Amino acid sequence: MKAVKWTKIIALAVALPMLVSSCKPKVQPSLTSRDISKAINAMSAIMVQDVTNPPLAARFFAYNCLAGYEVVAQNDPQFKSMKGRLNGYPTIERPQNLKDYDFRLSAVLSIMKTAEKLQPSGALMMKAEETKFLDSCHKIGFNDETISASVQYALFISGKILAYAKADRYNKISNFKRYTPSGKIGTWMPTPPAYFPPVGPYFSTIRPLTLDTSSQFRPKAPAQFSTDHNSMFYKIAFSLYKAGGADLTPAQKAIAGFWDCNPFAVTNNGHLMIAVKKMSPGAHWMIITGIACNNANITFSKAMFIHTAVAIGLTDGFISCWDAKYAYNRVRPETAIRQYIDPNWKPLLQSPPFPEFTSGHSVISSAAAVMLSHYLGNNFKYTDNAEMHFGVTPRHFYSFVQASNEAAISRYYGGIHFIDSVNDGVAEGDSVGHWVINKLDGVLP
Repeated sequence: MKAVKWTKIIALAVALPMLVSSCKPKVQPSLTSRDISKAINAMSAIMVQDVTNPPLAARFFAYNCLAGYEVVAQNDPQFKSMKGRLNGYPTIERPQNLKDYDFRLSAVLSIMKTAEKLQPSGALMMKAEETKFLDSCHKIGFNDETISASVQYALFISGKILAYAKADRYNKISNFKRYTPSGKIGTWMPTPPAYFPPVGPYFSTIRPLTLDTSSQFRPKAPAQFSTDHNSMFYKIAFSLYKAGGADLTPAQKAIAGFWDCNPFAVTNNGHLMIAVKKMSPGAHWMIITGIACNNANITFSKAMFIHTAVAIGLTDGFISCWDAKYAYNRVRPETAIRQYIDPNWKPLLQSPPFPEFTSGHSVISSAAAVMLSHYLGNNFKYTDNAEMHFGVTPRHFYSFVQASNEAAISRYYGGIHFIDSVNDGVAEGDSVGHWVINKLDGVLP
């Protein structure tokens, strides 16, 4: 009798924890800012594959992120719509017939669905990333019903954002007359080794996201081209000639190489010219944004907003910069120095295929740093390993502004920009960054 009683007690003791465990509520799977970073990294990889030019890459990031943020704004009451803050942004109503979706899952999928349509190779490459992403969602506990509903929601939002993107006039650029360099002394001409045609001569004609006009922050005209040794232009050119090349320190060369970010870079291999895979400046800053959001351990919704805000700043920064580039049509250092100072001079970096003034990296780095400092802090320490998979050694920074200043001066060290282009570019980007922050005021709780 005693043996039977003890057997029952032991059986109950074993079964009780299992019973209690089965009564516990199931933990709902949840996504974090790292899942946003995975989508951004996938988009960047496609851009490298497609050799997407820097202004266009920023445009892709902006609309892709806007799709993700729209989902957040419709589901997280702390965050507000971009309606009334972005030029021409539409009212997008949340579909009422959808239920059982996860808004974070829908947000990431909205980024991916938009990238699939916008980016040239998006349909194939992003589809593979989406499949991999959904497999991982299954593994962490999302059920088929939630995934299916989240996909449907993402498709709806993506369609609305794609319609908004289509109205920005980018598709009208192909109707413009083919841009031909003027050939006038002191103006931009194609540079070696590939002598590519100019990139984005009409990019400033598209609708800005927040700017009133593309020329809103256009700097005053740079020093007028002159071969007079006493002229301001010649002094600027000669100072770059003396500062660059063999006189660069190892540290300066490292800075120039780290921030190169030239998707048009090529190398000669015998009679063949081979492309060197590099991400664009905007992609570099979007990945920095992800690194910072992950390190700060902020909520998914806030991370989605910050990624979107930075992408907006990058896009308007490029629109502003490209307005100045083609308004002033300034010659590259490589052309001017070889022709009037030293025919054998070579810059450390390859010159990108567009006019010199202002420095694009200076503009967009300054804009991004202003915004990241505003949202995450002025003394935010982080390690930038954005291009480690390209063999670039990570660098450590104690603030976003330190990084942006380094990115700006890297163009001078690399021999592809004059110093006034760097300085005026930083000021231009600073203006754009603060403008975007003011336009988005009230969106972030």
